[in-house]
Amino acid sequence: MAATLRIQSDWSRALRDEGEAWLSCRSPGQPTLYGSLTRRGLGADGVPDIAASEGFLVGEVTKKSILISCPHENVSTKFLAPYTTFSRIHQKSVTCLDISSGGGLGVSASTDGTMKIWQAANGEIRRQLEGHVSDVNCCRFFPSGLVVLSGGMDAQLKVWSAEDASCVVTFKGHRGGILDTAIVERGRNVLSCSRDGTARLWDCGTAACLGTVAACSAPINGIALGTAPCSLTLGTPQQAPSEREVGTEGKLLLLAREDKKLQGVGLQSRQQVFLFVGSDAFNCCTFLSSTYLLAGTQDGNIYQLDVRNTSAPIQVIHRSGAPVLSLLPFRDGFGASQGDGTCFVMQQDLDHVLDLTEADCDPVYKVASWEKEIYTCCRDGVVRRYQLADL
Repeated sequence: MAATLRIQSDWSRALRDEGEAWLSCRSPGQPTLYGSLTRRGLGADGVPDIAASEGFLVGEVTKKSILISCPHENVSTKFLAPYTTFSRIHQKSVTCLDISSGGGLGVSASTDGTMKIWQAANGEIRRQLEGHVSDVNCCRFFPSGLVVLSGGMDAQLKVWSAEDASCVVTFKGHRGGILDTAIVERGRNVLSCSRDGTARLWDCGTAACLGTVAACSAPINGIALGTAPCSLTLGTPQQAPSEREVGTEGKLLLLAREDKKLQGVGLQSRQQVFLFVGSDAFNCCTFLSSTYLLAGTQDGNIYQLDVRNTSAPIQVIHRSGAPVLSLLPFRDGFGASQGDGTCFVMQQDLDHVLDLTEADCDPVYKVASWEKEIYTCCRDGVVRRYQLADL
């Protein structure tokens, strides 16, 4: 496991108001190295002049970012402050969010019992989606950006119009709270997973369940849908698929399970393709490509696997022992968030990690992106928007 650089969560404000912010570098099995940043002045362009204490070096500095390295541990991290924060969308913890395909709208759910659609540029609330009986666990836009899919603790899956906030379809059949969803192609079919240990395929046109894709002995915390490589055998359906089943051929469904298992299932065949056992409960998963996937566990591990051979991971990334709560493919890498406020982006062509700051120690429940922007939602009730135009 590599060394990890940390910075005071509100470093940008601390340097501006107090002239100083703390740093640390932790390497497994080694004493933690502590240090500080000091503001020496302000440049003509408004960018602060920053110096680091012994053991740390300051690289590029902008109004919203600072590159720090620890030569002794050969580690560098660029810390990025939010471009904008939205604190008035919800009154309590924001547990899920998504950004529309055009980047114009956001949707989010909160423990205050609300689900809202808002302008992604300024956080202005456009619609409130009302109909779930209890907390909403997950929400996402359909590819059109005009329709929203949500799942709640009431075991209901709902489809909403983003234009007039009407609930156009309600799916019932799960016996436990719905924990995650996925959309098949343009959205004629959708998927859900639940605390009841099942993953189900639904038809939006008839509000009917087309089948149970998987039935497990433990809750399924997260799912992800991808197109499998041609060389991967997905199995053959035991019976002909319904004519209402659209776009399921050649698709692989990932199941992040509470019983420490990551399972791959052929969506059309409903047959297991692989089963990988991790170090702890799997909370989330995503595809990086048709071949490579990521899955995050409760004890802070992020496994990278090749779907063609899951006998051993390609690598295990561990930056914090806190639960991995969200994973997101981003450019040629990925973004991740964890239960201790850790939120970062890794890219193949960068020699440093991007650390998205200001969540302090509050869990960052979800990361979403649109083009060169990343949005996060957090237990502190704030939605943060980061601009990553210049990585």
